[in-house]
Amino acid sequence: MDQKQINKEYNQYVSSKAPKTRMFKSLFWAFVIGGLICCVGQAINDGIVALFPHLYQTQVTSWMLITLITITIILTGIGVWDQVGYLGGAGAFIPITGFANAIASPAIEFKKEGIIFGLCVKMFVVAGPIIVTAVVTSVIAGLLYLII
Repeated sequence: MDQKQINKEYNQYVSSKAPKTRMFKSLFWAFVIGGLICCVGQAINDGIVALFPHLYQTQVTSWMLITLITITIILTGIGVWDQVGYLGGAGAFIPITGFANAIASPAIEFKKEGIIFGLCVKMFVVAGPIIVTAVVTSVIAGLLYLII
């Protein structure tokens, strides 16, 4: 048997065993959950503006993001965010709530290893490469902007 035939049979086997995804259902729930997160963020934003009308919009946005991150971390800690993430998929993990979950989950998982070797070290296991990539890319873009 040649390699192409082996690859073809293997791909057919994998296709027959792979779980079938319902794309429309996944897209629908990602849209709904992502939209709800954005609506909650806008409601928090409007509430802060109503309570503190003297704040600048940048300050209001910062407080809204802090509130969304706090809510996500609390929901992650009590195990609710796992269900939201499972149902909403990318709709739950693309906004800032996904980043908060990516930091809180490892911290919660490894808390039994102690403050230093558990929480502090493992907190950035998932988010660390993202932060490093963002900082390095920003530096490169800034240097290119400075040169050009």
